[in-house]
Amino acid sequence: MEQRITLITLGVTDLARSKAFYEALGWRGQEVQETVFFQAGGLGLVLWGREKLARDCGLEPGTPGAFGGIVLAHNVRSDAEVDALLAAVEGAGGTVTKPAVLNEIGFYSGAFTDPDGHAWEVAHNPGFPLAEDGTVTLPDFGAA
Repeated sequence: MEQRITLITLGVTDLARSKAFYEALGWRGQEVQETVFFQAGGLGLVLWGREKLARDCGLEPGTPGAFGGIVLAHNVRSDAEVDALLAAVEGAGGTVTKPAVLNEIGFYSGAFTDPDGHAWEVAHNPGFPLAEDGTVTLPDFGAA
């Protein structure tokens, strides 16, 4: 298996509500056959009905809003951008689950959930530089 992720699909209970939430944050997508596709840098973020997604994977849909052990991350270029995005999330109908703070690792971050309870971290971590196109470069953790 090559080391890459091409699509992240979020199972949603109300496609129109979820599409409106992400659009309120500035995302632009395309709706095709009851599925919304957003280009997110080098990968795609997809919104699809929760029941359909679970069935497609041979799984039970579980409880909407319960923590599923996955957190998506959105790195930004400044602490002020973290604050602005968390404010926009609340205005768009999301829930800030952790206000932004300087965390124990030393970078500024907060967290939110979208209307379906999908968890996101918003962070300004100068150690994870962002290219002009938003691509993150992980540091060499083995370097002294």
